[in-house]
Amino acid sequence: MPLSASSRFFSLLPSFSAYAQIESLEGNSCVVDGVPTLKCLEVVFSNILILSSGLVVLVLFIMFVVGSFFYLTSGGDPERVKKAQGTLKYALIGTALFLGSYLILNAINILLGLEHSILEFEIPGDTP
Repeated sequence: MPLSASSRFFSLLPSFSAYAQIESLEGNSCVVDGVPTLKCLEVVFSNILILSSGLVVLVLFIMFVVGSFFYLTSGGDPERVKKAQGTLKYALIGTALFLGSYLILNAINILLGLEHSILEFEIPGDTP
C-alpha cells in the first residue's frame, strides 16, 4: 500500500514527548523534607502563565476559524457578513493585544538585562 504525501512528510518530522507537568515541583528545591515551601509558588505561577498563554492562542485560533466559517457561509447576507467581520475584527484585536503585551514585557526584560524569560517567576530570598 503506497504512502500518501502527507504521511511521508509527517514521518520525517521528529517526535517529541508530551509531559503533563511543565515544571516539576521536586526539581526546584521547593519541597523540603516533603513539605512545600514558598518557592513552590514560583513553579505554580510559571505553569499558570505558560498554560494561560496557550489557552489564549487556542481561543484566538478558534475565533479566526469561526469568523472565517461565518464569512464563507454568509451567502452575501449583509447581516451575517457584518457578524463575521465583527468576529474577525475582535480576533485581530485580541491577537494584537496578546502579542503587544508579550513584546512589551519581553522588551522590558531585555532592557533590564534579566537572565530569565518573562514566563518564569522568581521570589527573591535565600537560596540554599
